[in-house]
Amino acid sequence: MMPQLRTVLDDVLAGHRLTEEEGVRLLKIRDRGVLDIAAAADELRERMVGETVTYVRNQNINVTNLCVNACGFCGFSRKAGDTDAYLHDEAAVREKARAARERGVTEVCTVSGLHPDFDAQSYIDIISWIRDEAPEVHIHASNPMEVAYAAQRSGISTREVLIAMKAAGLGTLCGTAAEILVDSVRVVICPGKVDTATWVRIIREAHDLGIRSTATIMYGHCESVEDRARHLGVLREIQDDTGGFTEFVPLSFIHENTPLYRAGRARPGATGREDILMVAVARLFLDNVKNIQASWVKLGRKMAEITLLSGANDLGGTMFEESISRSAGARGTDYLDPAEMRRMAEDLGRTLRQRTTTYELVRGETVAGVVPPSRA
Repeated sequence: MMPQLRTVLDDVLAGHRLTEEEGVRLLKIRDRGVLDIAAAADELRERMVGETVTYVRNQNINVTNLCVNACGFCGFSRKAGDTDAYLHDEAAVREKARAARERGVTEVCTVSGLHPDFDAQSYIDIISWIRDEAPEVHIHASNPMEVAYAAQRSGISTREVLIAMKAAGLGTLCGTAAEILVDSVRVVICPGKVDTATWVRIIREAHDLGIRSTATIMYGHCESVEDRARHLGVLREIQDDTGGFTEFVPLSFIHENTPLYRAGRARPGATGREDILMVAVARLFLDNVKNIQASWVKLGRKMAEITLLSGANDLGGTMFEESISRSAGARGTDYLDPAEMRRMAEDLGRTLRQRTTTYELVRGETVAGVVPPSRA
């Protein structure tokens, strides 16, 4: 290991807070120093959260794939008239919520396209339908883009939208639509989405209202390592002020079916080195975020297990009915049995435990207790 790298890692483990410039240097490492960074991150993970690997029993409800935006990284959205466009009505949403309750899931996650006819009441209704059918299930829903869209469509403030969503049953807000929180990148990959300042403002509003959220990054397309470090810096600044992030979720870009990649404007996703470093550097940099998720949906199961040795402590959810990553070209995204998660954790000498959305451990859970989805 280069002496400079050893010094930086020793300093971080001794309590030094990484600068963005130091984060950039770590993200650029290309030799066996990658493994040293991963090892330091894993040591810090052990200090912060111990040896438990966690997961949540969750189900997605993607209400519609119709969307007024056309983000370059998205293979999910459709326009009116497309043969595979859909909108689930109230009866269908209620049925899916009942199915989630019967499966014993503890979280329902709903993020969808920006339907041209939706307004604030549309999002409030969806949350209410889920709450009616699954009153004990935590609703992890919407994101700053959907909140901004709902506010604009209804002529009210984003704060008013969040207050109404919370009253309807919203538990936590999805920290998606973040992608890269650098506007020069956003104008390329998602010009129709809110800018960085608006995303940050809405997240801060949610935290101020007692609505916690996840934090995410989508990397591996056309951003630089400097952009990734700036993104981490933005998240750390928010967490310093609000403490409202429950976890950080690195989302590796799935490229195959996306307009951005097909137009030659994006790389074919991150490499394995970049996946390891994104998780490891995030653990070292985000000293105020306890939980880092290894997204098996984006990484695949084997790479997800490797990132559990690189600073991650959570495997995300069982993920019934995943649609968005699959539409972009990911494979095997629909469901991961907790028994397989346990095999992954135990292979590393660690213990798997079920958690809630906000990371309380569930007492008396049985790892094999989730009913698998129908394959019909």
